[in-house]
Amino acid sequence: MLGRRMHHAGPWLLLALLLYPVLACATAERGREETPQYDVIVRGGTVYDGSGGPGRVADVAISGDRIAAIGDLSEVRGKQEIPAQGLAVAPGFINMLSWADEPLLIDPRSLSDISQGVTLEVFGEGWSMGPLSEAMKEARRRDEKEAGWQVAWTTLGEYLAYLEQRGVSPNVASFVGATTLRIHVIGYDDRPATPEELVRMQELARQAMHEGAMGVASSLPYTPAVYASTEELIALARVAAESGGMYISHIRNEGDRVFEGLDEFLRIVRESGARGEIYHLKVSGKENWGKLPELIHRIEAARAEGLAVTANLYPYPASGTGLAIVFPPWVQEGGHDAFVARLKDPQIRRRLVAEMDMIPPEDILLVSFRNPALRPLTGRTLASVANERGTSAEETAMDLIIEDNSRVGTVRFTMSEENVAREIALPWVSFGSDAGSIAPEPPFTDAQPHPRAYGTFARVLGRYVREEKRISLAEAVRRLAALPAANLRLDHRGQLQPGYFADVVVFDPATITDHATFEKPHQLATGVQAVLVNGVPVLLDGHHTGAHPGRFVKGPGWRPGP
Repeated sequence: MLGRRMHHAGPWLLLALLLYPVLACATAERGREETPQYDVIVRGGTVYDGSGGPGRVADVAISGDRIAAIGDLSEVRGKQEIPAQGLAVAPGFINMLSWADEPLLIDPRSLSDISQGVTLEVFGEGWSMGPLSEAMKEARRRDEKEAGWQVAWTTLGEYLAYLEQRGVSPNVASFVGATTLRIHVIGYDDRPATPEELVRMQELARQAMHEGAMGVASSLPYTPAVYASTEELIALARVAAESGGMYISHIRNEGDRVFEGLDEFLRIVRESGARGEIYHLKVSGKENWGKLPELIHRIEAARAEGLAVTANLYPYPASGTGLAIVFPPWVQEGGHDAFVARLKDPQIRRRLVAEMDMIPPEDILLVSFRNPALRPLTGRTLASVANERGTSAEETAMDLIIEDNSRVGTVRFTMSEENVAREIALPWVSFGSDAGSIAPEPPFTDAQPHPRAYGTFARVLGRYVREEKRISLAEAVRRLAALPAANLRLDHRGQLQPGYFADVVVFDPATITDHATFEKPHQLATGVQAVLVNGVPVLLDGHHTGAHPGRFVKGPGWRPGP
C-alpha cells in the first residue's frame, strides 16, 4: 500500500524524503551556530595576555565572570559581541595606590580610572578604612556629614564588603594601615608603643589579614606614623608575613636621607620575612636627583640577595600631599585640633619659621580647600598667595591651615622628568595613581586634584610606550596587570587566560591619551573603548554603562567567616 502511494506521489516526494536527513542536519548545524555559546565575545583584537609576550589576534570568550576561551572563535556566537579589530585587548589594570576609598562612597562609577582601564583599586597607604575605634568613627562622622556618607562599618573587611554590597564599578582591595593601627591603640602621641599596645596592634592587623587585607602598609613621613619605631614596623610586618601578605611603605625619607629610608625599609623586609614594596619610588629635591642610580643599584642588590622587593610609581614629576608636610612632627602631635591650636601661638610660630621643611614656595601649588572662602586660591602657588598677603611663605602656610582647618591639598614639583622615565623602564615597577577615582563634575570639581587622578595609566601607554618608547606595549601591560597581581598573590587575576576572572580592557594603542594637566586636571583620558569587570561591561564605546559589578578582592590570608 505504501509503495503504491509513493509511486502515485511522484518523483518530488521521493526527492524530498531522500534529502530530508541532509536538510535536517544542515538546519541543526545552523541552529548551533546561531545559538549563543558564550555571554560575551570580544572579537578580533590583538590580545596581550599579561605575560609580556607579543600580542596575537584572537577572540576572547567570557562565560559568567570568567574567561572561557581565547583563539579563533569565528564558528561560535556570544550573547553580546564587542568588536575589537585594530585594538588591544588586555587584562584590566591594577591601581596599586588608590585613594578611591572615599570617592567610591560618593560616586560608585570610578569614572576617572575606569576610563583608563583600571579594574582593581588597592587602598591603604598608611591609613585604611578600618579597623576603627569608637573615637575614630566619631571623628570621621564629623568630617563626613559634609560629604553625604556615613561610617557604616568598624573593621576593614566590613568596609570592603560594604562597598561590594552597595555596588561599585571596579573591584576593591586594601592593605591595613599601620597609621590606622597606631591611632586605634595609641592615638596621636609621640611615644613608643608599650609591649601590651604592640600586641594589640598585631592582633588588629591579624584580624584584618584574616578578613582579606593584602598586607600592612606604612606612610612614614606623616604624623603619627613618623612616631613609629623600626621595631614596631617589623612586628606588624611579621603579621602580614604569617599570612603571605606584603609590607608596603611610603619610606621615611625620599630626599636628603633617601638611603636611610631605603635601609630601614630593607631591614623591615629582611627581619619580618614579608615581601616588600616601595610606594611611589622617587628621589625628591633637585639636589638629590643624582642619587637615583645608586638607589636603584641598592634595590636591585637586595633583589639579587633574594629579598622579594618591588616598587610602584605615578608617571609625573610632581607629588601631591597636604601642606602640613612642611611642618615638623612635634607641632602635629596630638592630632589636627592640637596642631591648629599650636599654629595660633605666637611663640610657636616664631620657632616654626626656623624649623619648617619648606621647599621653594613657587613649587607648591595649592589645589584643595575645605573652606569655600579660600577656594578662589585654588590653582595658585604658595609664593603668589604669600606675596599678595604680604607675609612669608612659612607664615602663609600656617595661616592657610588655620583658616581652612585642614591639611590643605598641594602639588609639589620636586622630581626630575628624566628620573621618572628611568624608573618607568625598571621591570620590577608597577603603577599607582596615589589619587582618588573621581569625575569631572561636582562635588569633585570643588577642588583641583593632581592630574594623576585622571591620567596615570593612559599616560604610561600614551607618552612612555607610544611616544617615547621607554617600554614596549606588551611589557607595559605586564606591569599594569600581571606584575601587581603576582606581587599581591591574587587568585586568577592579572592575566587573560581561560579560567581567570574576566577583567578586560579594550583600548586603542595609537590614540590612548591623558588630557589632564596641572592647570586643567578635570579631563578624562581617551582611547579606552571597553572595560569589563568580572565579565560585566562597565564601559562600552568609551561611555560608562552604569554597571556596578565590582567585588571585594581578598588577600592571601583571608579566612571565611563562621
